[in-house]
Amino acid sequence: MTLFRPLAFALALLGLCQLPAPAPAEPLRIIIDQGVIEPLPFAIPTFAGAGGQAPQYGAEITRVIAADLAGTGLFREIPSSAYISGITNFDAPVAYADWKAINAQALVTGAVSVEDDQLTVKFRLFDVFSDTDLGDGLQFIGTTAGWRRMAHKVADVIYSRITGEGGYFDSRVVFVSEQGPKNARVKRLAIMDYDGANVQYLTDGTSLVLAPRFSPTGDRVLYTSFESGFPQVYLLDLNTRQQTRLGDIGANMTSFAARFSPDGGSVVFSLEQGGNSDLYLMALPGGTLRRLTDGPAIETAPSFSPDGSQIVFESDRTGSPQIYVMPAQGGEARRIGNRPGRYGTPVWSPRGDLIAFTKQYENRFHIGVMRTDGSDERLLTASPLEEGPSWSPNGRVIMFTRETQGETGAPALYSVDISGRNLRRVGTPEAASDPAWGPLQN
Repeated sequence: MTLFRPLAFALALLGLCQLPAPAPAEPLRIIIDQGVIEPLPFAIPTFAGAGGQAPQYGAEITRVIAADLAGTGLFREIPSSAYISGITNFDAPVAYADWKAINAQALVTGAVSVEDDQLTVKFRLFDVFSDTDLGDGLQFIGTTAGWRRMAHKVADVIYSRITGEGGYFDSRVVFVSEQGPKNARVKRLAIMDYDGANVQYLTDGTSLVLAPRFSPTGDRVLYTSFESGFPQVYLLDLNTRQQTRLGDIGANMTSFAARFSPDGGSVVFSLEQGGNSDLYLMALPGGTLRRLTDGPAIETAPSFSPDGSQIVFESDRTGSPQIYVMPAQGGEARRIGNRPGRYGTPVWSPRGDLIAFTKQYENRFHIGVMRTDGSDERLLTASPLEEGPSWSPNGRVIMFTRETQGETGAPALYSVDISGRNLRRVGTPEAASDPAWGPLQN
């Protein structure tokens, strides 16, 4: 019998933490190094639960885990109708032959228990074809209100053990929710789970909001608001919901396109004065401004490299919007990429190896990626209008806005793998734009 080590739990909202993950067994592994990958077939019988609400939570948690894995395009769930045997006792031996017969390469089993508002989820991952239990048992303990997060955490562990990459399911996305006719949209700042669940509204829609961006720790959001009559950057604390205007910039000056530095200690953004837009750096909280660019061109959409040493940004200094990289403290900028087209909204990958961007070329818009020196450009999508890429925490998936044409056209959120596979629409209650993917939650 596998022994489960007790876990500490003290987080205020959910009380979640994770055991150290044992090294995965080598036979069961997806190697993600090409554009076409045969999804790995997996089985996940409904997690067992005895008494009270445990069976209901077990069923719901199982469905979320399965949806997380299948939604990556790297895994294919085997329907329960194909099962030869089930899992009714979490501690019973696994009948490997029955799962091999239906070609399940991975098997996930679990059990759920509920005591008052405390929820415990135990789970195992098996390599069916090598008859191996991958690990000595894991469990999460939290509140019943946090059951979805627990499911995402289980899926992250499974994903990481099989792919060798970090997970991204237990993360959130901040975005702009849009309602009303195309010429009079009410735009509210909103936040949701990465899969569109648990939407919460952060602003009331009385002021136009744009371009939200998460802090590295996921507890603050930068965004542009027209509350003062001019576009200005505001900082929102997600715990207290208190918002403050960024620094002493001046009531009649416009600031926009802000992003945090990787350590969260400063913000880079665009500031427009006298018709000219340049990049500025400001230390938090309320530090002095430092000008990073100085020229007649429009320079905007800055994004730090993961190590904080460089900034990638958009500039039209050569006559059309292109992508440039410069030192994070200012200095000479170099253009990256020399292909035809108009480029914008560059964002550095959390892995540090790629830059995502929006490209307009021959009446089509694209979301693409390139190496940090501008080489190996790959266009992942194409449509009449799409923009604003944002990276998943593990640098595997990009979320962006795509808008349909015509009087009834509306924006929606989509995601795509960096290989160009698995283009999916992300469900939201209303039209949505400007996604910003946050870090994994603690």
